[in-house]
Amino acid sequence: MIVDPDVVGLSRLQFALTALYHFLFVPLTLGLAFMLAIMESVYVMTRREVWKRMTQFWGVLFGINFAMGVATGVTMEFQFGTNWAYYSHYVGDIFGAPLAIEGMMAFFLESTLVGIFFFGWDRITPLKHMLATWFMALATSLSALWILIANAWMQNPVGAAFNAQTMRMEVTSFKEVFFNPVAQSKFVHTVSAGYTMGAMFVLSISAWYLLRGRNVDFAKRSMTVAASFGLAASLSVVVLGDESGYTVSENQKMKMAAIEAMWETEPAPASFTLVGLPDVKERTTHGAIRVPWIMGLIGTRSVDEPISGIAQLVDDAKGRIADGIKAYDAMLVLRENRNDAQAAAILAAHDKDMGYALLLKRFMDDPRKATPEDIQKAADSTIPNVPVLFWSFRVMVACGLYFIGLFAYAFWLASKRRLQGRRFLKVALWSLPLPWVAAELGWIVAEYGRQPWAIEGVLPTALGASSLTPGQVWISLGGFVLFYTALAVIDGYLMVKFARKGPDGLGLWPKRPDAIPAHAQTA
Repeated sequence: MIVDPDVVGLSRLQFALTALYHFLFVPLTLGLAFMLAIMESVYVMTRREVWKRMTQFWGVLFGINFAMGVATGVTMEFQFGTNWAYYSHYVGDIFGAPLAIEGMMAFFLESTLVGIFFFGWDRITPLKHMLATWFMALATSLSALWILIANAWMQNPVGAAFNAQTMRMEVTSFKEVFFNPVAQSKFVHTVSAGYTMGAMFVLSISAWYLLRGRNVDFAKRSMTVAASFGLAASLSVVVLGDESGYTVSENQKMKMAAIEAMWETEPAPASFTLVGLPDVKERTTHGAIRVPWIMGLIGTRSVDEPISGIAQLVDDAKGRIADGIKAYDAMLVLRENRNDAQAAAILAAHDKDMGYALLLKRFMDDPRKATPEDIQKAADSTIPNVPVLFWSFRVMVACGLYFIGLFAYAFWLASKRRLQGRRFLKVALWSLPLPWVAAELGWIVAEYGRQPWAIEGVLPTALGASSLTPGQVWISLGGFVLFYTALAVIDGYLMVKFARKGPDGLGLWPKRPDAIPAHAQTA
């Protein structure tokens, strides 16, 4: 059965918007949790009250963000049943396991420790409270790990196989699912991005206090922690992002080719396109500025291995579609007679390509009747939106390099005790939105770049949607947008309100403006 393309498109839009909303909160939770642990550790070691007050104040903002992340995350998961029913049926045994573990183990642990963080200050010793804060920070990352294991399986479906008896995908090795190389690289890259976001959040708000001469000692200490932590995190993002790029070139060659707008296979080592204007119709990149060798080193870790271009990958897809039709035919035979040994043997020989045959279901009911023109159309559909991926990736990388420079300069100023230079403080303040821009663009590259696959090479997105009407999806889409927008507005309002109050307004710091020395105004 061919699902209404409007339903598929609307369902994709709904999930994309809710995921992007949710991802506004998750990285900040990851980053702030570790900064709280660092600040409280200094308090326990020094017993200086300022560090306890710092932990408590930034903890208030962490709590607001954590609550919003929970609210958006729980409702988002309902869509697997409402909007993506066939997806849940076909791969739920595999995809659902990490999500269940995340909920039962990591999320409940994280929530319990969050409660201890807020209500345990006067109930347990400082050392025990500090340990609870560290475990809370680790639990937030553990929660992200299981989510990313599930997501990585969509990018690189290892440790699973099609079961002709149940007509579903099933786990063959949970060890392979857990140690999926894509999961490991995505996890370290994503949490590092979250740490960078948390550091920028603290750096920017502290800069705002210093510009207004409020809470000076408090803000300078916060900025020092943010500069140190942010420099380490931003360097990690770039280094670990390189590893993530390598896994993409190994497992998602079309995504890598689209990110680079590499229309034809280049001789090794491939060059990196710094900027250019990808032309989808002509399949060329106008005005491309290329840096020799770089892409070959990033994508293959060598100087003698080529990176496949889009044209070659489309040709490869045509061959896999033709091969997958054999598996699809055998699967239908087994559906009628599950004891047919010949069909079982054919399916076993070609089941790795059956997902490619399913690409034809977007255009026809029976892939076995496909003409060469139909196969060409299905193969062309494996090309994602090249201009979106090309520019999203480059803006994301530019933000990452900017963060390194900003945090390095902040770290140098902190070491010289010169954090009150107004020019720097204004730059730090206005840099606040950039981590969110980079994080959302990274998510677009990862998820939009996987299209047309819900599960890479296994299940096309067009087949995963539920049997709904466009009107039904419009209603749920509108409801989710209104609900998530309301939460985002509430989160923004509360964050701004409590940031403006500051530690002095919350009774965590003396209610008097700390004057900035005259010489510091021009530092």
